[in-house]
This record gives sequence, structure tokens and C-alpha cells, in this order.
Amino acid sequence: MSPRYRLRWLLEQGSPRYALRLNARRGDPFARLVGSRAGLRDPYPYIEQIRERGRMYRGPIGWATADYELSRAILRDNRFGVFGMNGFELPAVAKRRIAAAPLPPNPVEAPSMLQLDPPEHTRMRKSVSAAFTPRAIGRLRDRVESVTVELLEALPSDGSADLIANFAGQVPIAIIAEMLGFPQESRPQFLEWGDAASPLLDIGISWKAWRIAAESMMQMDGYLDRHIAQLRAQPGEDILSSLVSAGNLDDNELKATASLLMGAGFETTVNLIGNGVVQLLAHPEQLARLHKEPELWPQAVEEVLRFDAPVQTTARIALCDTEIDGNKMHKGAVVVLSLAGANRDPKMFENPDRFDITRANAKDHLTFSSGIHTCLGASLARMEAIHALRSLFDRFPDLSLAQTPERRQLFTLHGYSRMPVNLGHRATAVV
Repeated sequence: MSPRYRLRWLLEQGSPRYALRLNARRGDPFARLVGSRAGLRDPYPYIEQIRERGRMYRGPIGWATADYELSRAILRDNRFGVFGMNGFELPAVAKRRIAAAPLPPNPVEAPSMLQLDPPEHTRMRKSVSAAFTPRAIGRLRDRVESVTVELLEALPSDGSADLIANFAGQVPIAIIAEMLGFPQESRPQFLEWGDAASPLLDIGISWKAWRIAAESMMQMDGYLDRHIAQLRAQPGEDILSSLVSAGNLDDNELKATASLLMGAGFETTVNLIGNGVVQLLAHPEQLARLHKEPELWPQAVEEVLRFDAPVQTTARIALCDTEIDGNKMHKGAVVVLSLAGANRDPKMFENPDRFDITRANAKDHLTFSSGIHTCLGASLARMEAIHALRSLFDRFPDLSLAQTPERRQLFTLHGYSRMPVNLGHRATAVV
């Protein structure tokens, strides 16, 4: 890539990367959470160190909190807006240098609705919300069930598999690809692009990771140009065809929306399924109860979402001078919200470090955010995970880990890259 892209990385990611490393050596818990391998493997000890600093404390990037009440309040407060890497207050010359190295439409920059505040966010979200109504999700149930059966039948007969590559990653990509009108043969390519681009949700990523992500997005951009042109000529019954036909979004908005739905529709669910497998295998008494009381599966998935959140953090930026919990913030101040920390706040959840599928208020977690940016596909992710996990353990009741699963080396998206398992006895039917 040209030198101007390396300069953009340095301004957006390189400078925070160096600041985080310096502060990690000084013992700052947020910097250690983001910048250490130990923090990526097991973030919760560092999150508790953040909590020990108080309800909100000033870190190397901005303010940080693991407090449930504060996090929920900020997510719902119109004095705060969404924050991306280009939200830092930079000199005008730095902004010009960033603009000189543009990236194609993607999930982490406007016009992605993830990075928009009202009224633009309202317009973009309204354009796709019909695809995620309870009725629309209900219509997808049969397809989720059939895809799950197909994948379980296709698992190797020798009894060993990588559960991420062969199952957890395949369920959500099949559904969201169909919803967007992508052909089946394109799924492996989108998995590759999504895996490459996911580090962009983190802060302080390396030049190599940023370059690979940018190159992948450029390749995806070309694919989406061709796909949208094809849908204009031959529209289908998918979401993207409807958006193209409606004509309410321009091409950049269409591509940003498509890439966001693809990424969000995949990343949360693959991590949710993988994390669910590990937690249930680590708590066999609770898995045994699910076999006896399958009506508890929805509650179990909520507890996985709370206990080992597949999306660990988000951030907001103050849109005006304001005060939160006695802390005065100037316009432009950044607040990092540890969703995973909020989900384990002892003031909200009794014995928060205990995994309990019968927890009465598990659904109060903040994994899907709150307020106007609540995850549009939350109901779909829940439905996919409930059916995938229940069907997996019904079909393979003796499932066990063959090796220690490998964590993804990401801060925001919390899940596994590999999960070698022994499938054990294959039951004859999926309940």
C-alpha cells in the first residue's frame, strides 16, 4: 500500500498503540486489558482492576467504566454520540492526511449506521429494520433449523472436528448471506474478508493487521459493486434487493449497510455459539439440566451473553461539555464502556462470576448495547444460537474438547478462532 495509508494507520492506530503500551508498563488496567496477550485471553481480571479504580476513571485513551448503571445511562444519553477511530480530536493537517487515504464503505466508518447519530442513523436504521421484525425473524426459523441439520450431518464421521470452522461459523454466515442475496459459493470468501477486517473494531492494532484489513475491504468493495449492479438488473427477494429497489440509499450507503449486516450478522453469533459450547462443557451439571429441561435453552443463551460476552466493549464521545457521576467532561471526551464489565457488575448481578443458566435477570445484560444503537439483529442471533447449541448437544451428547480452544487475538470481539473437539456418540435425531 502507498505511504499515505501507513501515515493514516499511524495517526489512527499507531499513536494509540504506543500510548497503550507505555501505560501498560505503568500498570494502567485498561491499557493492560487492550494491549497484553493475557488480557486478550482472559480479560476479566483486568476488567475488575478497572472497576477497582471507581465507577469511572481517566485512562490513557479517555474515560473508562465497568459500571452497569453508568454504562446503560451513557448508551441512552443523547449528550453522547457514537465514536470511531476517526473520532479523536486531531489537527486539521492530520484529518487531511487521513482523508487522502480513503477506505471503501465499511462497518466501522460512516455511512455505516454503527457510526452515525440521529438523524442520519434514524434514516439508515429505518431502511433495514423491516428485515429484523419478530415476524421476519420467525420466517427464518425453518431455514436456521435446516441449515443446522445440514451442518451437523456434514461433520466428519471420524469423530473429530474444528467446531468453529465446521459449525459455529457456518450457521450465521449461511443465514446472513441468504438474507443479502449472496450466492452460496461466496461464503468462504466473506468469511475470509470478515476475519481480516474484524481487528478494525479494536484500538491500537498493528500496521500489518490494519493493512490486511484495508486490502480485504477493498476487495469486498469490488464484489459489492458487481453484486449491487446485478441486483439492479435482476432483483431478488433479499434485504439488499429491497434496499436497491427502494432507491433511498446511495451506493456508498448500500455497501456500508451490506458490509455491516454481514459482519454483525456473523461475528456476534459465531462468538456466542463458541463461547456457549465452552461454558456448557465447563459446567456439565448445567448442561445435564438442559438435557432434562430443554425449555431452559433461551435462558442459557442469555447467561452466555452475560457471562462471556461476544462483544466486550463500545465507546461514546461527548457531544457537549457535560458531567457524569460528578466527572466533568469536555466536548470530544471519549468514554470507553466495558460491556463485559457491566455484565459482571455485582450491584446488578448477584454472584456475577458464577455461570448460572437459571439466573432470573440474565437478559438485562448489555451485550447487545442499549438505546438507539441496540443491535438490530439481536433476536436473530439469539434464535440461531439457541437452535445451534441445543441441536449440537442433542446430536452429540458426549461432545468434549480435544484441545484447549484458541482465543481470537481481539479486544472488542471475544471468541475462539479454533475449537478442536471429539464429537463422541452421534445420536440418531436432532430434537
